[in-house]
Amino acid sequence: MLPLHAPTKKMNRHGYSGSFDSNHGGAHREKTPTSPAPYMRSTSMGESGSFNISTDKWDDKYRPRSGRIHSRRGTLTRFGALLTGILLILMYFFPSFRPTGVTSFLFPPGEEFNIETVRYYDLSNVGGTSRGWEREERILLCAPLRDAAPHLPMFFSHLKNLTYPHNLIDLAFLVGDSKDNTADLLSDLLAELQSAPSPKDWFGEISVLEKDFGQVIAQDVESRHGFAAQAGRRKSMAQARNWLLSAALRPTHSWVYWRDVDVETAPFTILEDLMRHNKDVIVPNVWRPLPEWLGGEQPYDLNSWQESETALALAETLDEDAVIVEGYAEYATWRPHLAYLRDPYGDPDMEMEIDGVGGVSILAKARVFRSGVHFPAFSFEKHAETEGFGKMAKRMQFSVVGLPHYTIWHLYEPSFEDIRHMEEMEKERRRREEEERRRKEELDKISQTFDVDAKQQFEKDKEAMREASRQGEKQAQQEQQKQQEAREQIKAGIKDSAAGFKKDEQGRMHLADPLGEARQLGGGGGGSGAAQAAKDAASSKERMEADREAILKAKKVEAGIALAHQVQAAAAAGEAARVANVEAADAKAAEEKAVEAKAAEVLAAEAKAAEQKAAADLRAAEHKAADLRVAEVKAAEAKAAEHKAADLRVAEAKAAELQAAEHKAAEQRAAELKAAAAPLAPPKAEDEDVEHDPRKLEA
Repeated sequence: MLPLHAPTKKMNRHGYSGSFDSNHGGAHREKTPTSPAPYMRSTSMGESGSFNISTDKWDDKYRPRSGRIHSRRGTLTRFGALLTGILLILMYFFPSFRPTGVTSFLFPPGEEFNIETVRYYDLSNVGGTSRGWEREERILLCAPLRDAAPHLPMFFSHLKNLTYPHNLIDLAFLVGDSKDNTADLLSDLLAELQSAPSPKDWFGEISVLEKDFGQVIAQDVESRHGFAAQAGRRKSMAQARNWLLSAALRPTHSWVYWRDVDVETAPFTILEDLMRHNKDVIVPNVWRPLPEWLGGEQPYDLNSWQESETALALAETLDEDAVIVEGYAEYATWRPHLAYLRDPYGDPDMEMEIDGVGGVSILAKARVFRSGVHFPAFSFEKHAETEGFGKMAKRMQFSVVGLPHYTIWHLYEPSFEDIRHMEEMEKERRRREEEERRRKEELDKISQTFDVDAKQQFEKDKEAMREASRQGEKQAQQEQQKQQEAREQIKAGIKDSAAGFKKDEQGRMHLADPLGEARQLGGGGGGSGAAQAAKDAASSKERMEADREAILKAKKVEAGIALAHQVQAAAAAGEAARVANVEAADAKAAEEKAVEAKAAEVLAAEAKAAEQKAAADLRAAEHKAADLRVAEVKAAEAKAAEHKAADLRVAEAKAAELQAAEHKAAEQRAAELKAAAAPLAPPKAEDEDVEHDPRKLEA
């Protein structure tokens, strides 16, 4: 309330006036408004001393105006409130209208996000267990590729045969530094794989990456496995593995499986078999088949091993960037290798703790890589790539094991020496085939000479011989019959002519006097009897000529029969000679085969002896390695004992020095105390006879 003495012109809106009765002794002062207000009230001094209130002339000027401006502000406020409500309703029912930065506090995450651009993953559910196929744990299968076109069909056949649920397997490929059609063939095989009739055969997410790392080493066996190329090659391969893993690993993956595409034989249940052990990193044993002349089989992956004292001592002598590689004479590490501990009849579930792992087939939990373990593309503890990965996993306290009796088989890739040896074997095979061909041609010529088929010719010859024998027998019978008839005729003629011959005194037959006999016989007809005797003599002579001709003819028949027998004997001899030649050829072939068989047996025996010698050498080397390890352990123990003895000697020397220092310090303290106590001691008398006068002593 303004004071009563305030000037009226200073009032802005209202004027206050009051009048008091003179009885109160106060001065009367009154404000007279220019125009009375309707609500002005006037009181007299006689009443209870109240005052009047009236408006001034500035009332309309300073009164708040609730007209146009206030009406516009209210409209805008109502419109803004309506628009805000509409936006809130839209953001509630349509999440795409929500700006993440502004409305995140309005819509906190619950069981699931309603914002499409945000994904929520609980990594505690992807740790990896021993029964992953039952818990639907996803596997990322990684395969680096370089000039792998010849091996891709075999690899995809293995993929189709896997028994782990295909929808839980995600595939990731990295094609780098390839000069063949690996990328095109991979695309075709993936399209065929994902177009299988059954949805159960379809795989999950598939990633194909392309990245070159400047790898110039050739893909042949000698180049890839040569000692000089190992360090640089493995560092480049480590980069490829890290690129592939970092690009393909998803938060949903529980396991990561690394697999080379040139694995020839592996169990279809390999994922379940390895997963069942529930280890952080696990690898199988890897061998490869060989031709029989090379021994049949051989350990392949020598990168899975246990650490040895010799290797640790060797690592301390190498440069910082050096990389130790196994299986080469340049680095004699004497490590126990997983491959050499294989027993074909051993327990496939037997585990062996290892420090280095090979890269042919690795199953690892995804949390190992999420924890920072990777494939070092540099020298980590003098190792790189998969061996460095094993070392790093062991350093971070992850379990790394191998299965010595669970074996998969890598594809056999012949070296230059193997190829050279196979070429020599091929030349030898061709030489033997040429000899066999020439021998066969010779036998064919012999067979053709004797009417091609020996057996058929022999049957023909036997039939001809039988026919000739029958004809000869028939002719012989006929000739014999003719001879018999001729003999009978001769005998009859001889009997008839015997009457005309007489024996002389010497017993020789001679013709008698036919005339006298004739006369005797004729009885007087002399002329006719002589004629008859001459006629009989002529007929007898004719019969004798006929007999002579018959005898000559019989001899000719016998000569023909003998000639036939000779021909038959010659044919039999020829057949026997032919058969003998065939048998000799067969015997020679059998002898050559026997020689070849014996040579093969000798080679097999030599190979077996070489194998036994190699096994004996290997066992001797293992024993020697064990002895060396024992010697190294003993040497290390002796060295440790020497260090300990030296430390004891040093400690004893330090203790002696400390004791001497303490004695010296004690002597110094004693000397100091003695020196401090010397002024307090009474002086010695110069003469023992002088009496000790206290006053003199004081002086």
